Amino acid sequence: MENGDLSILLSPEFGQEVERNLTREPNAIALDRRVLNARLVATEVKYLQRAMKKLPSYYAARAILPSLAFEQSSSEECAAHKPFSGSLAVDLTCGLGVDTLYLSKRFERVVAIERNCELAAITRHNLSLMGARNVEVVCGNSEEYLATLTHADLIYADPDRRSVEGKKMVCLEDCSPNIAALLPLLREKTDRIVVKLSPMFDTKEALVAFGKGASVEVVSLGGEVKEVVVTWSRESTESRITATALGLGSFGVAAEREKSSTEHTFNPTHYGYLVVPDAALRKAGVVAEWCKAEGMDHYGAYAFATEKPTTTMGHLYNIEQCLPWQPKRLKPLVGRTIQVIRHSFPLSTAAICKALGAKEGKGDRWAFAEIEHELWALKITETK
Repeated sequence: MENGDLSILLSPEFGQEVERNLTREPNAIALDRRVLNARLVATEVKYLQRAMKKLPSYYAARAILPSLAFEQSSSEECAAHKPFSGSLAVDLTCGLGVDTLYLSKRFERVVAIERNCELAAITRHNLSLMGARNVEVVCGNSEEYLATLTHADLIYADPDRRSVEGKKMVCLEDCSPNIAALLPLLREKTDRIVVKLSPMFDTKEALVAFGKGASVEVVSLGGEVKEVVVTWSRESTESRITATALGLGSFGVAAEREKSSTEHTFNPTHYGYLVVPDAALRKAGVVAEWCKAEGMDHYGAYAFATEKPTTTMGHLYNIEQCLPWQPKRLKPLVGRTIQVIRHSFPLSTAAICKALGAKEGKGDRWAFAEIEHELWALKITETK
């Protein structure tokens, strides 16, 4: 955002120009000399169009959506999933304010800290448009604010995971603010800490970093992991790891638990159904326990069932054939194009296609699995 853009973005004239061009292609807007402030209008239209799915409340309110803040924000579905409530919540990393907005629906009062004063002004404007009257957006440094805070029911943070060079940061210590360094102070100021981490963050490392009383939830949307959320509570007596696939379900286990395993040898003729577990289950490392709870067998990265599951956190397929990985034998069966599903299989999709003399694309769907040190190819179809 350049100097002077803020006053333009917040002006009624800019909003009217955006509304007139809302359904147009952004590149066409940028090149249209008839459009006042065409570059800014094109950018705003681009992100409003994308917000229809990710941030529908922001789209409906015609909120201002700076590009970087939009890219780094939670989706509304993920923000709405956070179940916390109380008197006062403090959001140390406000950004576009999506999590702030949903905290405001459950807390009597929310204080949101944003170090970029222009973004703070935009977020203040957006939250007002959406009726969040119980939020105070403060432009400042989160560490300095914490020093003045007496107590909050919840402190929330979604640390900035990009360096000055734009490189994505994964380690907790490298993010801003440095939550690892702030943990002792945070525990003095609240009884509950919630931190959203990168989807790449290791769940075991999260439990170690936050210590006793911490639990981890891996949240996916549309089959893609969106958030790894760590919650530390002073009252917690058990650490848990939970996988949540929004719209499909949730499954959790104690962090310190005995690993489950399927106790009999794989029989390829025994099963009629294959389940590809949701990405949240795989990321959380709880696929085996979930399979056992659902009455399915776990081999490789997949779940196998003899009877059709009624509900599932994943994709369910009929097994048409289950054959050993023998490319010469499989070649006549796969056709010229195939759809490949592979998890924990030693060959890449490209290597599989090359070995079978096929191309990836529309065609029969095949899943590839390493089970008990043997490689298998399963022809599968969608269930009805």
